[in-house]
Amino acid sequence: MPRWESDAQGRLERAALELFETQGFERTTVAQIARTAGLTERSFYRYFPDKREVLFAGNELEAHLVAKVEAAAPDLMPFEALLTALGTADEVFRSREFLLRRVGVIAASPALAERDLIKLADIGGALTRALGHRGVEPSEARLIIDVAIAISRRATSHWLTAPDATLSELIAQAAAELREAVTPH
Repeated sequence: MPRWESDAQGRLERAALELFETQGFERTTVAQIARTAGLTERSFYRYFPDKREVLFAGNELEAHLVAKVEAAAPDLMPFEALLTALGTADEVFRSREFLLRRVGVIAASPALAERDLIKLADIGGALTRALGHRGVEPSEARLIIDVAIAISRRATSHWLTAPDATLSELIAQAAAELREAVTPH
């Protein structure tokens, strides 16, 4: 594959995912990822500081969610604004198949699982600031975000295996399930 072919970052991400699946994260080298993608190690380091980052590249999801929260109607409750934003996260996901494979690779590697938690904390911090712009105190924002992310994780795991439902529908369903579970009967 020629070095100048477009989508070098995407090729590196796909190559890394394939290698992580077949030989494990720990046994995969940057040189192998670059070679599989038809690039050099130097090219790899233009896009990623290390091999852990290849599955966590960029801040696209964070930027997308922050923009959606900040653009939400002012009369929308912060929790609803956040759930609505999370329901659009699939707009930045590469594909369900890639995401499902990525989840499996992360679950198999403690180093990647740790990085996933760090990335989630970074997103939580950005969302705390976005909710702050809507007048929500930081401690209240963290509570709202923690609950919304739990709902989102449940919905996303269903979304990955239920192609007939949209992520937005599944987030609404998970939120309704939570409300039902905590509402006195």
